[in-house]
Amino acid sequence: MRGVWTADQVRAAEKQLAERVPETTLMYRAAFGVAIAATELLREHRGRVSGTRVALLVGAGNNGGDALWAGAFLRERGVRVDALLLAPDRAHPAGLAAFRAAGGSALDASTTTAGSVAARADLVIDGIVGLSAHGPLRPSAAALLEHVTAPILAVDLPSGVDPATGEVTGAAVSAARTVTFGGLKPGHVLGAGADHSGHVEVLDIGLTAALGEPDLSLVDASDLARAWPVPGPDDDKYSQGVVGVAAGSAVYPGAAVLVTSAAVRATSGMVRYAGPAADVVRDHWPEAIVTGTVADAGRVQSWTVGPGIGTGDSGRDVLRQVLRAGVPTCVDADAITLLAQNENLWDERDPDTPLVLTPHAGEFARLVGPVRADRVASVRRAAATFDAVVLLKGKTTVIAAPDGRVLVDQARGSWAATAGSGDVLSGLIGALLASGLDPWLAAGYAAAMHSSAAELAARGAPIGASALSAAIPAAIRRARRLD
Repeated sequence: MRGVWTADQVRAAEKQLAERVPETTLMYRAAFGVAIAATELLREHRGRVSGTRVALLVGAGNNGGDALWAGAFLRERGVRVDALLLAPDRAHPAGLAAFRAAGGSALDASTTTAGSVAARADLVIDGIVGLSAHGPLRPSAAALLEHVTAPILAVDLPSGVDPATGEVTGAAVSAARTVTFGGLKPGHVLGAGADHSGHVEVLDIGLTAALGEPDLSLVDASDLARAWPVPGPDDDKYSQGVVGVAAGSAVYPGAAVLVTSAAVRATSGMVRYAGPAADVVRDHWPEAIVTGTVADAGRVQSWTVGPGIGTGDSGRDVLRQVLRAGVPTCVDADAITLLAQNENLWDERDPDTPLVLTPHAGEFARLVGPVRADRVASVRRAAATFDAVVLLKGKTTVIAAPDGRVLVDQARGSWAATAGSGDVLSGLIGALLASGLDPWLAAGYAAAMHSSAAELAARGAPIGASALSAAIPAAIRRARRLD
C-alpha cells in the first residue's frame, strides 16, 4: 500500500530533519526534483528543453522559494525563465537571489505585462502557496492564472486545493503534474484535489524516515495481486468460501442477478442465493444454489444483503434473518435505509460479527447526517459509531475501520457511476468476506477491483453494470499480471 500523510505530519518531519540538515539543502533537493520534472514536461509537450519559456508563479514563503530555485536550475539548461512575484516584498530571499544570479527575470505579478508573460510560457510552475494554505486562490493569482494555456507543474500541492480534504471551493490550479516531497498528502488523493493534482510524483528529500505511520493508505495493484483469493491445488468449493446473497425482489430482480454475478466472478467457491428472484438468478447463473428464503439457504461464510430487497416488512425480515446468522456481512442499499429507519434492527447483530456498510452519500446522510467536506473524518466517525467498516462510495471511495484505519481507492474515471454498479461492488465484498479476509481489507480491495473492472469495461465509453461485472475476471488477471 502507498501511504498518505497529513500536512501536520509532514511539518513535524521537516522540523525534525531541519535539526540535522540546513534549510537551504532541503530546498535545493526539492527544487532540483521540480526542475527535473519540468524538463520532462517540456520534452513531452515541446520536444526540447533549451530555448523554451517557463513562467514561475511565486508566492511568499518556502513554496515560492522552491519554484525560484527550480527556475535557477532551468536557466542552466538554457531555458528562459520569468518569475512572476505575487508578493514581491515577501519572496524567499535566498531563492530569489539564486534565481537572479542564474540570469532569471523577476517582475511584480501586478504589472500589466505579467499576463502576457504567463500566456507566452511553454510551461508554468505553480509555487504560489504550500501546505499551510486554505481556501481558493486570491483574486490577483486567479486573474494571472486565466492567462495560462501551457501545462502547469505544481510544487507540493496545486494552489487552491485544501491540503487536508482535497476540497476546491473556488479558483485553483489544475496541474498536469505535481511534485511533492516525502509522501502523498490527503489533498492529492481526496475529492477534487485528485483531479487537480494530475500525475503526482513523490520525491524523497530525506523526510520519509521521519514521517511515521501514514494517516491514510491507498490500495495499489501489488496489494490485489498478492491478496486476491484464487484457488490453489488443495482448494475445493468450500475452502474458497461460500457467500450468501440476499438481494432482489419481484420488483427489482436485476439487483439479485448483479450481486450474484459479482460473487461468482470474484472466485467464490460457492454462491447461495436466497430470495424472491430465485428463478431469474437461476436462469442467469445456473452454478448458484438458489432458494426462496434465507432460512433455507444453508451454511455460508458471509452474507451480502440489501440491494433491491425493499424497505417494507419483507425487506426488514430478510435483514433481520441475515443479521442473526452471525457471519461477516456486507450491508448495502435498502438494508442501509432499513437500519437508518429501524434502530431496533441493530440489536439483531452479534456485536462480535464483522459488518461492512457501503452507503452512497444519500444513504450515509440517513445513517449519520450529511457527508462533511472532510470525508475521511466523516467516515471515521461513522465507523466508530457503528463499530463497523464503513465504505463511502464515490469517485474517491473512502473505507474506514472502527479502529481508525482508512483506505482510499481512487478511480481513474467515473465509469462506475451507473445504476447497479453498487450491487456489483457488494457482491465482490461478500466474496472476499467469505474467503476470510479482514473486513477492512475486503472492502478496500473490492473497491479497487471494482474500479479496475469499470475502467476495463468502459474503454472510453459509457457502460452498464452488467458490462462492469463481466470485466471482473479480466481485472483479476490484470492485477495478477496475467494479461
